[in-house]
Amino acid sequence: MEKRYVAIWFRYLVTDWMARRRPVLRKTPFVFAAPVHGRMTITAVNRLAEVTGLVPGMPVADAKAIEPGLTVFDDVPGLEEKLLRTLAEWCIRFTPVAAIDAPDGIVLDASGCAHLWGGEQAYLDEILTKLKAAGFDARAAMAGTVGAAWAVSRFGEKNIIADDELMATLLPLPPAALRPDPAVLLKLQKLGFHRIAGFADMPRAVLRRRFGEDLLVRLSQALGQAEEFLRPVYINPPYQERLNCLEPIQTATGIGIAIDRLLETLCKRLEAEGKGLRTAALKCFRVDGKMVEINVAVTRASHHREHLYKLFEQKISAIEPALGIELFVLEAPQVEEVEHEQEKLWASGPGLEDAAVAELLDRLAGKAGEGAVRRFLPGEHYWPERSVTKALSLKDKPASGWRLDRPRPVLLLPHPEEVEVTAPIPDYPPMLFRYRGRLHQIKKADGPERIEREWWIDGGEHRDYYTVEDEQGGRYWLFRSGHYNEDQRRQWFIHGFFA
Repeated sequence: MEKRYVAIWFRYLVTDWMARRRPVLRKTPFVFAAPVHGRMTITAVNRLAEVTGLVPGMPVADAKAIEPGLTVFDDVPGLEEKLLRTLAEWCIRFTPVAAIDAPDGIVLDASGCAHLWGGEQAYLDEILTKLKAAGFDARAAMAGTVGAAWAVSRFGEKNIIADDELMATLLPLPPAALRPDPAVLLKLQKLGFHRIAGFADMPRAVLRRRFGEDLLVRLSQALGQAEEFLRPVYINPPYQERLNCLEPIQTATGIGIAIDRLLETLCKRLEAEGKGLRTAALKCFRVDGKMVEINVAVTRASHHREHLYKLFEQKISAIEPALGIELFVLEAPQVEEVEHEQEKLWASGPGLEDAAVAELLDRLAGKAGEGAVRRFLPGEHYWPERSVTKALSLKDKPASGWRLDRPRPVLLLPHPEEVEVTAPIPDYPPMLFRYRGRLHQIKKADGPERIEREWWIDGGEHRDYYTVEDEQGGRYWLFRSGHYNEDQRRQWFIHGFFA
């Protein structure tokens, strides 16, 4: 695939941002300033201030002598980087790879993207039109290298450069178009090199000796003779599909069709590679610049398109399209190998290995909420809090079987809760107990069952457990902590409920 890059230059980044917040400033010159060596110095100007001759680096006092009605705002440290990051994330609707080019630009890897907008010129026009509508004065250029796109966006006249035009386009530009170190640029200017053509044909050894390695690297990068790598603001997962819309989508039907198309492509790819997704995220980029996201998760890795569509369909109502969605991105950040279990002819059914069971659990979780459906396995511990572990997936196998010699509650409280108990004599089951303000009269009881702490894990008192049933037929698991003492009320706890 032919490499194509877009460099976007925000000439008045900070002042455009302020004018968006205060539209009245669009008709008046204003600047940002910060203290430098004890005096206020301009750090950014808007277009009207620049027309009057004000430039960054000028003392505010001199600027006010030129423009008495000048409005001055305090510089906000780190604002440029924050704005560029926000704009780069917004540009993800045009390409999967967007990088910050501090202090006033963004670079996009547009390889294979322009045809979705009808060509390179239409692609650039769409980006600039939307940025202008958002209040930013921007210039953009497209070329086969990052360096050439950067140079043309700031110093060139054309905005689309073919690969065979790189040299001819760069030679008439000033040395600053190569992004050299400021000290190197100053040296070039002092020696009378006002165009790249003045030194581009000089022997490399001479350039290296006079100006250092940096200038040669920049020249090679601009001409495509050396690689230049981008640092994107968002690392795309390996499994991602994008769908651009010719017209903004505003209806649930349209969103459903987009999801189905994305799943069709993604699931075919996963199936061909013997993989399935465990989690998926649908990102909807709206016309107003905002992004809406919904997520689904499955119990077992799946590339079953119809099943995944049903999970997303349950959440379409949570998507607010506003003025419309112009880009859908489907990502699968967690992908696993799909294991095909061998069926046994003599077995009654595959049980938990049945894909239909996993899909049923996924649908239940989608309706009841994430975490509502859980699976537990027995733990190799006698202490009740450690005797049950939560399974991470249907593939998890128990290390031991469930204990069946003693009754255990179907609902075990995560932490025992204190109750008031009346017991006749030590080691007898309680006659009644009060839990959360309600008095329970005990009709039947079984116990005690003494459970000692696992001394190699922690220390403390043992517990004497009783299974009791009240007058309403409710069955509970109570215990007395430690040996009997006179202050019984502080010794008794409820720990679980039987069916």
